[in-house]
Parts: sequence; structure tokens; C-alpha cells
Amino acid sequence: MRHRHARTSACAVIAAVGALVLTALPGSAAAESVRADSTTPQPPHRSAAETLSVGATSDAVYQAMQRDLGLNRTQAERRLANEAEAGAVAGRLHNKLGASFAGAWVSGTTSATLTVATTDSARLAAVRAAGARAVHVPHTLAQLDAAKDKLDRASARRAAPEASSWAVDVRTNTVRLRAADPAAARSFVAASGADRGLVSVGATAERPRPLYDIRGGDAYYMGGGRCSVGFAITRGSQQGFATAGHCGRAGTSTTGYNQAAQGSFQASTFPGRDTAWVAANSSWTSTPYVKGQGGQNVRVAGSTQAAVGASICRSGSTTGWHCGTIQQHNTSVTYPQGTVSGVTRTSVCAEPGDSGGSFISGSQAQGVTSGGSGNCRSGGTTFYQPINPLLQGYGLTLKTNTSGSEDPGPSEPSGTWAAGTVYEAGAEVTYGGTTYRCLQGHQAQEGWEPANAPSLWEQV
Repeated sequence: MRHRHARTSACAVIAAVGALVLTALPGSAAAESVRADSTTPQPPHRSAAETLSVGATSDAVYQAMQRDLGLNRTQAERRLANEAEAGAVAGRLHNKLGASFAGAWVSGTTSATLTVATTDSARLAAVRAAGARAVHVPHTLAQLDAAKDKLDRASARRAAPEASSWAVDVRTNTVRLRAADPAAARSFVAASGADRGLVSVGATAERPRPLYDIRGGDAYYMGGGRCSVGFAITRGSQQGFATAGHCGRAGTSTTGYNQAAQGSFQASTFPGRDTAWVAANSSWTSTPYVKGQGGQNVRVAGSTQAAVGASICRSGSTTGWHCGTIQQHNTSVTYPQGTVSGVTRTSVCAEPGDSGGSFISGSQAQGVTSGGSGNCRSGGTTFYQPINPLLQGYGLTLKTNTSGSEDPGPSEPSGTWAAGTVYEAGAEVTYGGTTYRCLQGHQAQEGWEPANAPSLWEQV
């Protein structure tokens, strides 16, 4: 935990230079979502990169990606565009493969390869036809998730091994458990009832701990401690921000980076999850930005979840701006205070005081800093609590700025789709008399209506 207290925290398809990797995009994949017999005028096609405002990514993000990922500007731009398109293709394939889906990830310097795994060898051709690299594996994602859930439940009944973490690793098609004492970890797996054939146990020298420490990344204080703002939010007319649960409990008062009275924690969960939100007083206003390199504002345009292998950057009040990649979603990690589940493991470094701070991929909010090991001199591993479940759990709306993106036109008022709702992949809504299925988890906002965002929704 790195909360800082003042007292002590696709396939063989590769993109041509300047082109997106996925040959099925943007034309053919989007065309598949339009019914052949439809007489309703269709809106102009917008690529996933356009929908997710990749073109508006801040220079601060690119500079940090160049520094930490060893990219040049062109590679960084291409990587973010490829990752946006890959997310949309992976979502469509997830829906098409159904129960045989076993995960997806991007790889390569510019994330030029999308790999999709399935347990059904008869579906490999369909994966390749969509522009992705196909892999046949023995276990479905649902089976891996079920095994991990058993480990999560076991950690609530008995203490998990010291300095341990576990996650569904789609790239190895296992649940990977890392622990300081592998023998104790194997005993823990056996007692959990999880299928031991699905869980791989390994040793680690990491010692994760919560990162104790209204623009994302700015410092705030609570008594003798310091943490970092995650993302600015609203709840109705109330201004505030999302942050880590271990930074404070409901009722804890906060002061801002300038030591002025700021607000108080309204709700907090830790361990189990590492989520919280702070309501600010009338002197503070939520802004759709994260503090970037040199104090520059980095625009937040949404909260679409990035894929395993995607680039990601973090802002914190101790170490500032650093980038890396997403290693595993749906991770559980054991801190001295207990196990936290549902976090994402990354290769980004962090140090005490960065807790609660912002994780962002391009212009899309990803989560708030939870804990990790290592530091920003020798490198490390950091976990973040995904932002969409946090927003949904507390009824919050992410503060975003989509200016500069294409005007999608007026919203269609009919149907069950609603701005502000957090949708998970696979969720179905109606909009303008048509049923749509969600491709990528996100919080809906004006301009992302299903008919306007084929990278986020497909017609059923």
C-alpha cells in the first residue's frame, strides 16, 4: 500500500506504416452491425479511435509513453489508435464466441497484434476473419473466473499467504498466483476448492502494500496523511472525486493540495475492494483533467476499459507521470490489511503518496491507484481499482471533456440506453427502436449513443 502519511506512503495481420492493424476495420466490421434490410438512415461511421477521442490525447501522455515505453511520437500515436480498434474487435468476438471465449490481449511495440483465445477449434477461422490472431486453449474465461472467485471467497474465510496476489492471466490461460511462500500458496489453493489444474503457483519477491498517499493526480491530505486524487466526479450537483478506499473512511475530512479545506469521504471500502469518493465543498469544482508531465492538463474523455497489453499512464502526487502496460485484469492481491479483489496489475511504477491517483489510457480513465511494490527508480508493479465499478457502486458520474470530437447530433430519446449508466460488455439496451449489445465496458455519455458508437455497441 503506498499511501503516504506525513507521519511516515490480429494473427498474422500487421499494420502497414501509418495504418491500423485490423483489416476488418473500419469498414467491414462496422458494416456487419448494420442490418441489410434496414431502411433507417445510418449515421456516418466513426472509428473506435474517433469515438474514444484518441486524436485529442494530451502531449503529456505521449511524452510519458515515449520515455517509459521507449516509443517515438508516431509509434505512440499508432499504439493508442490500434488499442482503440482492438478493443472494439475483441468485444465483437467475445459476443460471437460466447461461452468458448477465453480472453483477448494486444501485443507488439504499437499494439499491432490482437490475439483472441477460444476453446472451440471450429471458431478459430472466425477469429482470423475478424483480423485477430487466433489461439486454441483448454480453458474458457468463465472457468478461469470461477476458479479465481473460489480463491477470493477463501481469502475471506482465512488469511491468504503473505505477499500474495492472484489473477486471471489470459495470456497463459491460467489463474496465476504469486506468493512469497509457494508451499503456503499451494495449501491455500487446495483449501479453496479451486481446480488446481487451473491455478499456477509461483514465487515472488514483491511485497505489495496499499499506496497510502480536483484534478486527477493532485495531492490531498487527511489529518497526518497524504493521498492523490483519482478522477473528478459529480453526483447530481455535488462535486468531488474518486480515490482509494484505504486513504480514508466515511466522515474523514480532507484538505486540498493547497491545504485549504476541501471536503470529506462519503463512502469507503477497504479491504475487499479499494474504493472511495470524497464530496467537495463549494470552493472546489470538478474538472475533466488529470495532472500530466510538468503540470499540464491531460483531458479525460471517457472510461472505456483498455485491453490486457495496452499502454497505460499514471499520475500521482509523489512521482508524477509514469507509463507502462496492463498485465492482468481481475486480479486479487493480499496486503497486510487483507485481500483486495478486482484490481488490475500493471508494469507502471509508483511510490508512497501516489495512492488513489489516476490511471489513464490515452484519454480514457481506467482506475485509481491501489498498491504495489518497487519504486520509480528501479521499477515496480502497481495495481489499480477499475473506475467503472467504482462509479457504478457509488452512483457517480465521471467528469469528462469531449470537445474537439465529431458532433454526433441530437440524442434519440427512446429506449433503455441512458447517459451516466455504467455498461459492462454483453449488456443489452434498446435505442431508437433497435436492440444493441455492449462491446466494451464504459460509462455512457452524450455522444456515445449506440447508433453513434459502433466501437462500443453492435446491433443484435
